[in-house]
Amino acid sequence: MDSIKLKKPIKVNGEEVAELTYDVNEITPAGFAEAEFRKSQASGSKGAPSAAAVELDYSMQLYLGFAAIIAVNPKYDYNDLQRISGPDVMSVMKIGRNFILASAEGESEAEGSESA
Repeated sequence: MDSIKLKKPIKVNGEEVAELTYDVNEITPAGFAEAEFRKSQASGSKGAPSAAAVELDYSMQLYLGFAAIIAVNPKYDYNDLQRISGPDVMSVMKIGRNFILASAEGESEAEGSESA
């Protein structure tokens, strides 16, 4: 499990939170789908899936970061995490980006081993 320190703490259930733990290995298919749904709602597309490649979908990467945080902090929800602001937004987006890139790298390695 990893963590990020927030430059601007948020309030969750009346308590100030300055550090968020996360684990991308705990993102489930349901968590992934929930991240996509929440991202769609936030972007105003009313839950419709995006056709953009997930590797280029920075909003989806942000919501996957939220999913990794919620996975190990069940008392947090998306409404809590949407209070994050400033550079902290990019820190959370990087969690999701690294999840996507690690998955893509693993996929490339698996494809390479099949052709050998």
